[in-house]
Amino acid sequence: MTADISSLTLEQKASLLSGKDFWTTKSIDDAGIPSIVLTDGPHGIRRQDAESDNLGINDSLPSTCFPPAVAVGSSWDSDVAAKVGAAVGREALAFGVSVVLGPGVNIKRSPLCGRNFEYYSEDPLLSGVLGSAHVTALQETGPGASLKHFAANNQETERMRISADVDERTLREIYFPAFERIVTEAQPATVMCSYNKVNGVYASHNKWLLTDVLRSDWGFDGPVVSDWGAVSDRVAGVAAGMDLEMPGSGGGTDQQIVDAVRDGRLTEDQVDDAVRRVLALTALHREATDDLPVDQHHTLAREVAAESIVLLKNQAVLPLRGGQRIAIIGPFAVSPRFQGGGSSHINATRTDSALGELAALAKDRNGTIDYAPGFSLEEPDAALLKDEAVNLARTADTAVIFAGLSEREESEGFDRTGLELPANQVELIRAVAAAAPKTVVVLSNGGVVSLEGWHDDVDAILEGWLLGQAGGGALADVLFGIVNPSGRLAETIPLRLEDNPSWLNFPGEQGHVRYSEGVFVGYRYYTTAGVKVRYPFGHGLSYTTFDTSNVEVDTLSDDSVTVHATVTNTGDRPGKHVVQVYVATTAGPVRRPLRELRAFTKISLAPGESKQVALTLGRRAFAYWDIELGRWVVPAGTYAVQLCSDASTVLAEQDITLAGDSIIRELTLDSTVGDWFAHPTVGPALMAGLSASMSEEQAQQAQENPDQLKMVESMPMQQFLAFTNGAFPPEALQSLMELSRKEPAA
Repeated sequence: MTADISSLTLEQKASLLSGKDFWTTKSIDDAGIPSIVLTDGPHGIRRQDAESDNLGINDSLPSTCFPPAVAVGSSWDSDVAAKVGAAVGREALAFGVSVVLGPGVNIKRSPLCGRNFEYYSEDPLLSGVLGSAHVTALQETGPGASLKHFAANNQETERMRISADVDERTLREIYFPAFERIVTEAQPATVMCSYNKVNGVYASHNKWLLTDVLRSDWGFDGPVVSDWGAVSDRVAGVAAGMDLEMPGSGGGTDQQIVDAVRDGRLTEDQVDDAVRRVLALTALHREATDDLPVDQHHTLAREVAAESIVLLKNQAVLPLRGGQRIAIIGPFAVSPRFQGGGSSHINATRTDSALGELAALAKDRNGTIDYAPGFSLEEPDAALLKDEAVNLARTADTAVIFAGLSEREESEGFDRTGLELPANQVELIRAVAAAAPKTVVVLSNGGVVSLEGWHDDVDAILEGWLLGQAGGGALADVLFGIVNPSGRLAETIPLRLEDNPSWLNFPGEQGHVRYSEGVFVGYRYYTTAGVKVRYPFGHGLSYTTFDTSNVEVDTLSDDSVTVHATVTNTGDRPGKHVVQVYVATTAGPVRRPLRELRAFTKISLAPGESKQVALTLGRRAFAYWDIELGRWVVPAGTYAVQLCSDASTVLAEQDITLAGDSIIRELTLDSTVGDWFAHPTVGPALMAGLSASMSEEQAQQAQENPDQLKMVESMPMQQFLAFTNGAFPPEALQSLMELSRKEPAA
């Protein structure tokens, strides 16, 4: 029950709008208002009981480190995201945490973003579906979620002052939809504003962002909390709808709010609204249960990690067979890199090493495991380590190299400068591949790494991302075929960094980063521009095979469709398959990507088993954001509904025709000549008037050259009038403009 604020003084109310300290809100005991704890997630609980920080520098209490979003995104499975959310919620209760900061659903605009490990995907639908499942499951467990970072927080470089300059269509179609879906479907307890500016205005006091879009358009009624240290103008923040400043300011900004009310820059009603939203969080107040299911959650972390591994390449080497001599190479096999650096850094309850787990499985299968470090993370030129590894690989049946990036190379707080693996690792991979009969590379990285320079030398590649504390066991399960890999890429792996659409405008300059690629982010650009990639969005192999048949698209009455298909496991192993549905169209007045993901589902199939799937695509699947009308529009026209194995490979498609929205725009003298003549009512009248004013010779010329109108159709009518010698009297044009306003809009 929310406390009655009518008895609170202005000073007390203002005090509730900032934290007491780093992780807690203020209490007012006399008014029955308790303090609550907010702390970092999203893939575990970073509960600090001593010195606090927001960069993961100081220790926190042990908790389960589940796979971060970079891994969960590649599961393409909302059930996986929900399991993580529910488990994190249980651990939050154990520590007495009321609000867990996360999930992060920012789009992977560039593969260089240092915080990509904490985000799901380059696609807003995939990010939104997984984020919604996480938030729903977490909040059903008890704590609240803090959806972050709203909005356009797509880099770490100058993140606290950079202005993300993005047009509204791109925001609405790419950078907002994941937030919108989660707000409208899962009702997160809070939304966290980002550090950066959006089109020149800090997110922490951006009224259009926090009130017009978040609250008015999407109906969010909870509090907005600042990212830690993101407040640049506290008074403007309250006016814009930014309610809770974290961490605490020692009372300084509270007094700024009081002073602003006293001198009329804020109304007390604005303060009251913010206080009511913040006090709603007190319903989440919990005492610590101390019930931390360590073993159960470690087992779950292993299961989730295995679901998230992507088999990129496999030339008849995986799964590993029994009785083999296997050379394990690379320090990541012993000391796993399983999470990113910064505020989400979890003090894991325990960690599995891939070497230990592989050794146990190999022993059960009458195989042997030998290990050599091969390279050093501290000494890049340790040649003797490479020679030892090559000699070991030469005597093995299969060499498995564990390569990747260290926390020094990617973390919150800074962006990467390139995609390449460290040179000593590339050199080792090539040398081992030349010596070993078969070579497998297992990657550990929070962001995409380049496979160039060694991809063709090896027989198999597993993209392991960052898999949480049980990732070593999960990798062993997949390598030996105990688990059939079913992950799919949630982001494209390009051939070159320069091929990425953001390359020329990342990370910006002189305080601005221009999102000049617009809606053509990730695979939307690569497929549209015909740019070759190493592996496309949605790619992933299996140890079994699948067939898709009987694809049918049923058009519904409200510009929506249902896609039906039959999927069969045609191999000899059980496995999971991701059905991906995309939409392609050229309908409408704006440039559309070649295809866009509009629905997906993951299904499990036994050998020989078939299942029918049905996926419904609502009208938003066919819509674009019209900046002139300020709303979503479905243009009339033809749409290809495509069932794909990845963003580049169409398995089956069916064309449909949608009636779309009837859009008749009001005409003004600033409207173009083309708009005037294309108007369904005004156009014919205008043409008739033009024909009547022509001389016989002019009419003859018009008939002989019907394309003359194209020369002036982009000209505003105001300017065009100067060329007509009075052919269109002002009163006639005024009547036509009034006629255009009478046309009903759909």
